[in-house]
Amino acid sequence: MRGAGRETVTASTSDVQPATVLVVDDNETNRYVLATWLRRAGHTVVGVGTGEEGLAYLRGSEPAPDIAIVDVRLPDMSGFDVSERIKQDTATGHLPVIQISAAAISPEDHIEGLSRGADAYLDQPLDPGELVATVTATLRYARARQRAERLARRLITLNQVTLQVYSATEFPSFASRVTSGAAEVLSGPASAVFLSPLAEAVQATVDGPRGVVGLHPVRPALLEELSALSGLGQAAGVRLLRVPAERWRSLSPAHDPRGEVALALSRTKRGRPPVAVVVPVTAVPSADDERLLQQLANTGALALEALRTYSEEHALGLALQRSFLPKELPSVPGVDLAVRYQPASEHAEIGGDFYEAVETADGLLLAIGDVVGHSVTAATVMGEVRHALRAYAIEGHPPQRILEALERLLGQSQPGITVTLCLVLVDSGGRRLLVANAGHIPPVVAEPRVAPRFHEPHGPLLGLGLPQPAPTTVPLPHGGRLVMVTDGLVEVRTAPLDVTLAAFRETVAGGPEDIEELCDLLLDRFGQNKDDDIAVIAASFSRDTTVRQPR
Repeated sequence: MRGAGRETVTASTSDVQPATVLVVDDNETNRYVLATWLRRAGHTVVGVGTGEEGLAYLRGSEPAPDIAIVDVRLPDMSGFDVSERIKQDTATGHLPVIQISAAAISPEDHIEGLSRGADAYLDQPLDPGELVATVTATLRYARARQRAERLARRLITLNQVTLQVYSATEFPSFASRVTSGAAEVLSGPASAVFLSPLAEAVQATVDGPRGVVGLHPVRPALLEELSALSGLGQAAGVRLLRVPAERWRSLSPAHDPRGEVALALSRTKRGRPPVAVVVPVTAVPSADDERLLQQLANTGALALEALRTYSEEHALGLALQRSFLPKELPSVPGVDLAVRYQPASEHAEIGGDFYEAVETADGLLLAIGDVVGHSVTAATVMGEVRHALRAYAIEGHPPQRILEALERLLGQSQPGITVTLCLVLVDSGGRRLLVANAGHIPPVVAEPRVAPRFHEPHGPLLGLGLPQPAPTTVPLPHGGRLVMVTDGLVEVRTAPLDVTLAAFRETVAGGPEDIEELCDLLLDRFGQNKDDDIAVIAASFSRDTTVRQPR
């Protein structure tokens, strides 16, 4: 939406605007005549008498001239040298130069002047109309080139900002990247208004490129008011409008601009909260700049919608994941149990780690496993495997038969999905452990006065259609402990697994006797800043362990 009475600066208007002209000529009369003609055309003129004076002025003037007129014959150097040095300096290389001369008028002189940096070459005596027209034409070309170069730079910056915005995994970093990105692309202060995934209205502001972004709470109704003001309503799309400074201050007291602002409002889906990006009107003088502002708002709206959708799906998956875990642990004489479950960081995908503890006719069955992959599907398969495992165990199947039954289940209902699973049966007589491990991290068995050890033998992952070996028997470590974990606890991308497993075993050996404290220690030492779920089961066995049969 364009504001009433709005004028947009376009190429046709900006190219004929008055300019500041630097005249380099050692003849004072010539400088006076040239200045008079140019001032009558509306230009501002600065005159100097030598090449060094002209170059020094270009280095120190602020703002810099828009164009230079340089005489070929100067007392300290040739005008060709001046033009060449102007074009070779990155700070002045964009400056258009008109070469003039009353003596160097041969075709060879023209060729040398144009070859060494001049954009136009005029012979004296000059016609005032021709001079002004040449200045206008040269400025038109130079300004068009400068606009194109500036647009190209801004498009490159916009592309970089877009990648940064889409890579944000949390709302604060997202809001900061959109706002600082607008400041970088449009070279000035910027502000943006969002509704966070937690339904909090937030305004971000920054004073300019590379500034520090501040986040401030604002009225929840602000985005609705902007939607109504722009005419967007609840529809999807983008609107652009100008808002006077006083009006904007009344809408958003947290942002105090120095003048009128340009506001782009974008919504990706009907009825969803929009995103507003706000900059000074002076930052968007052309239609191309306006389109950049609109694109920034679109980028923010699309990325926020993706972030909001991901947050909703992650919360749903996490709730689903937690619903599949046991609500309580069985109470078994002589066996103390402790468990920990730690989901991955908020920006990581949902995993399929799970644990189970169930009393069976043959004893207490402990299980820990992981569906390979990270997604809501992994969490769903995890729930299916865990419920089936529990049902097979209650029916009285021994560990190897449970693994075989789960293998068949996966082959029929979830082909292509693989699962690691370790089962440990504490037999009802309290004399032994039966361990059946399908490709999982081996459990640690710790006995009194004996160094902890990993129970190494294991079979293949479930889901490969391969037979499982018979379980192995381990004497029950009376007065000892058993620790079972998922790979999220002990795998570190920057270190070999053997190294972290050795450190894990040493921690179990020197850890506290209380298994609740031991679990806390393991999470504190190995579970920080992990991008995978973590599950831990710890069991301690008294010297009179006897697992009762379930009723």
